Amino acid sequence: MIRFLTAGESHGNKLIGIIEGIPANLYLDIDYINKELKRRQMGFGRSHRMKIENDEVMILSGVNNNLTTGSPISISIENRGTNIELVEVTKPRPGHGDLVGALKYNQAGGRNILERASARETAMRVALGSICKLLLREFNIGINSHVINIGGVEGAINYYNGLNLDDLDLADKSELRVLDKESEKKMIDKIEEAKEEGNSLGGTIEIIGRNIPVGLGSHINWERKLDGRLAAALMGIQGIKAVEIGLGTMAAEVKGSSFQDEIVYTTKYERKTNHAGGIEAGISNGEDIVLRATMKPIPTLRKPLETVDMVTKEKTLAQFERSDVCAVPSASIVAENMVAYIVADEILRKFGGDFMEETILNYNNYLKYLEKR
Repeated sequence: MIRFLTAGESHGNKLIGIIEGIPANLYLDIDYINKELKRRQMGFGRSHRMKIENDEVMILSGVNNNLTTGSPISISIENRGTNIELVEVTKPRPGHGDLVGALKYNQAGGRNILERASARETAMRVALGSICKLLLREFNIGINSHVINIGGVEGAINYYNGLNLDDLDLADKSELRVLDKESEKKMIDKIEEAKEEGNSLGGTIEIIGRNIPVGLGSHINWERKLDGRLAAALMGIQGIKAVEIGLGTMAAEVKGSSFQDEIVYTTKYERKTNHAGGIEAGISNGEDIVLRATMKPIPTLRKPLETVDMVTKEKTLAQFERSDVCAVPSASIVAENMVAYIVADEILRKFGGDFMEETILNYNNYLKYLEKR
């Protein structure tokens, strides 16, 4: 079982993370982790802060000679550009945690809330999730994503419409992580328009897990269902307001005979289609796991919305904090790494092992068992 904890604030000195449960003898590729952090900072529509930050991890424990030791791994990421005067936020932003957090924790304003609620925290989640990606790489399991909607502009390519899985690696060549250039141009125009208006945009990400074996998750109890765990991991990302699995809400528009994935047998059990998104009864079925996460528009606006001053209780305009116009491409990287965390945790729950060689042996024996079924 893997668990992790993050600590730190948007304008604090550092972000701190601890991840426990990674077996011994996993090669920890620091360059790979830093590359994942760089991917998170990419994307048209990001704020000036992305030009300031140059995220790199420092390994504090749990690794020796680039190999994990089986102990908790602790890492830090330095915050740059923190030498700005921080003022209390008493004019809370609609859609942000300023007001509800200040009321819940008995704060004078929202400063202490927004510092932790900030999406800056996701940098550490990407760093820790990338360790899980490195573990999954030992089993040839890949987690990829691409953006399929920004501001209502639908991309022409998705898993159920023309996607070539081999093209997923090309998403990083796009400023918006979009796989078709025509849609990308329309989305960029939409972001430019929102920027001129002092507005913001959300969008939808598609995440795909490949080469995931049958049998992760369980039908036994609700909290062990793989789809439930994945949905919770994605919903826990700042700004995410909806999660779909497989055809998702489109399932409401078709009959059962069209939706269900018929079963065939070649050298193994397979499905003719993958409308279920690779999960049945809370258990992975061996097909690609297909997820979508929808992010709301960022609540900090250059043309602020109406709010109430927490001191005077009078009507006013919301305070402005440095912000992106659109952070959907960045959220897609966070989503990949949160999915990697859940899948890696399920791998270790099923196959166990205190060191990687043991886990891999158990995994390969399971694949041999499946060949006989």
